[in-house]
Amino acid sequence: MGILDNCTPAQAEAITHADGPLLVVAGAGSGKTRVITRRVACLVERGVPPYRILAITFTNKAAGEMQERVHQLVQKGGVWVSTFHSMCARMLRQFADAIGRRRNFTIYDAADSLSAVKASMKDLEIDTEHWTPSAVQAAISNAKNELIAPDDYESRAASYFERVAAKVYRRYQERLAQNQALDFDDLLLHAARLLSQETAFRDYWQNRFSHVLIDEYQDTNHAQYVIAKELAARHRNICATGDPDQSIYGWRGADIRNILQFVGEYPDAKVVRLEENFRSTKPIIQAAESVIANNTERLDRALYTSREGGSPLRMFAAPDEEAEAEAIVGQIRKLAAQGRRYGDIAIFYRTNFQSRTFEHIFQLLALPYAIVGTVEFYNRREIKDILAYLRVLVNDADDVSMSRIINVPPRGIGEQTVAALSRWAAGQRVPLIEAIRRSPEIPDLAGRAGKAVDKLRSLLDALAQVRGPVAKIIDQAIKRSGYIDWHKASRDESSEERAENLGELVTAAARYDERTPDGTLEAYLEEVALVSQIDEYQDGDNRVTLMTVHAAKGLEFPVVFITGLEEGLFPHQNAMESPSGVEEERRLFYVAITRAKDELFISHAGARMRFGLITPAMPSRFVEEIPPDVIEHLPLFGQAPPPAGREDERPPVLRKPRREEAPEAEEPAPPEKGIEAGQKVRHPTFGLGEVVELTGAGSRRTALVRFKGIGIKRLLLEYAKLEKV
Repeated sequence: MGILDNCTPAQAEAITHADGPLLVVAGAGSGKTRVITRRVACLVERGVPPYRILAITFTNKAAGEMQERVHQLVQKGGVWVSTFHSMCARMLRQFADAIGRRRNFTIYDAADSLSAVKASMKDLEIDTEHWTPSAVQAAISNAKNELIAPDDYESRAASYFERVAAKVYRRYQERLAQNQALDFDDLLLHAARLLSQETAFRDYWQNRFSHVLIDEYQDTNHAQYVIAKELAARHRNICATGDPDQSIYGWRGADIRNILQFVGEYPDAKVVRLEENFRSTKPIIQAAESVIANNTERLDRALYTSREGGSPLRMFAAPDEEAEAEAIVGQIRKLAAQGRRYGDIAIFYRTNFQSRTFEHIFQLLALPYAIVGTVEFYNRREIKDILAYLRVLVNDADDVSMSRIINVPPRGIGEQTVAALSRWAAGQRVPLIEAIRRSPEIPDLAGRAGKAVDKLRSLLDALAQVRGPVAKIIDQAIKRSGYIDWHKASRDESSEERAENLGELVTAAARYDERTPDGTLEAYLEEVALVSQIDEYQDGDNRVTLMTVHAAKGLEFPVVFITGLEEGLFPHQNAMESPSGVEEERRLFYVAITRAKDELFISHAGARMRFGLITPAMPSRFVEEIPPDVIEHLPLFGQAPPPAGREDERPPVLRKPRREEAPEAEEPAPPEKGIEAGQKVRHPTFGLGEVVELTGAGSRRTALVRFKGIGIKRLLLEYAKLEKV
């Protein structure tokens, strides 16, 4: 296959661009991955050594796909295709001394980081009830992404919370150093700092790479911007590919200005616009372009498609979230009856709580589905427990991992024993595992406690002697620790599922061993630490996919349902306080629309229940921005005459009986703890109130309550937690 085969003129222009800065403004579905991979092949064909080419993207999944395409085009090996975090980890291991770490440093994920934050707050005797550890963790993360060190953060602290966070930040960094660990943000922070300030580090990597290609440039934060800028500073052969209209990660530090100001930073940059969409139909593209045109933070670009035909967007307007879900599931079953695979269909929502209603219906009807982005595989308790054993084997200074497994499974090491070990380790300035190794020297440990520690030491010594592929080491850690037997003995209802998950962990490790014959346990743990939610998405299963719109970035489906298009939900209420927030929400909707290839359904509800409170909802402003001539309004089941034909040919939709049709089918009304109209009640959020009216029955029993200073609220009694006063 030739490098320019099946390329548009715009794609060919970007692929064959000579040296110098290049900005590729790539609209959704316009073939930007093709441009990046073929540009790499073109550079190699022109004589650039493969090892001097660096291609960076944002997820392991995207990096893997890009690596595979590059391999098909470039027979020579050596092109470095990586995520930002993986690249920085590799760089820092090579120059570990420059950051005060050993090369086998551990990479903490978000959960490990939170544990270290809590421990740091405990060290400082900071009340974790008053100061939420997750909020402190977020403040530290934001500071690192802006390349703000603890000293600078403390000097800039303007509020009491920031002053508290500054103290924790300093202690947290000390803990990471003691544990020979870095968190995700540290990987970027240290790499950016070394590239900016350390001549030897900067010279090595600038000489190593003569061409730097960055995918999804609109998603870079300040640290990533600095890394890219410094890596390309010597040769100025930087290719940034992205689309400002798909910048949706401002909440985690992404700065849309990085791509908007690229030409200002590189005035001689070549700008190529990829404007032909090869994915979606004309009605879908017309809707997407009409919506995004309302944003002001954009680059000049007009997306179009050459695909002929295409169905209009179909819209449901439902009375509540249950009716919305029922209508969508009914449509899905209709599509399946027409021959559409379940695996072709995806349901998108703005926030994870919206999945609950869909899960209930899918389970009730035994329809196949998969949720992306809830509890990721590598964040499951049993998986993290076994991985903690492995991390201790690689890095014996990792106290977070050691603390996790010290009594898991239970082996008689109680809190007092752990405290004695920790005190001794702190006094000797050694890691916790060293206290375990030298436990006979600790006066406070004797009898049963001492024997329990001896048992743990023997287990760790035995695991340290295991040699062979990663899968074998994991299998031995599971078996020798007695982890599965412990859960079976506890008769935990989830024990079987945990055993299956651990079996899958061994299987996944075996695939790693097969893929990387020279791989090490250290390299495997690094790969696992950098796995993201979307990396776990499997696109071969014949199941309906449920996911947030954020998780859907980079994917595509023949049929897409976008749900919950209501003010306060999409756009989200947290983003409605500023024009830039609304613009990012609009970009998120644009991303959702452009994931659809053939058919797109959108829906909103007139009321939605959250935290037991039923609140009216208005259609999203984004719905009004779609041209009316590309929308077809679908009636809900029961609102239109049944279709012609046999009864079993009607679209099967789960539906509760209407009160006016079958009042006798309603559930009997329970006493509701004696709550009656006129009753004084207390709500955990709204305080004191008076019941104005009660309607419905059973699980749909609803109360209108007038709260002092707030007004009337409609509450679902099953969830409202009302107390009589």
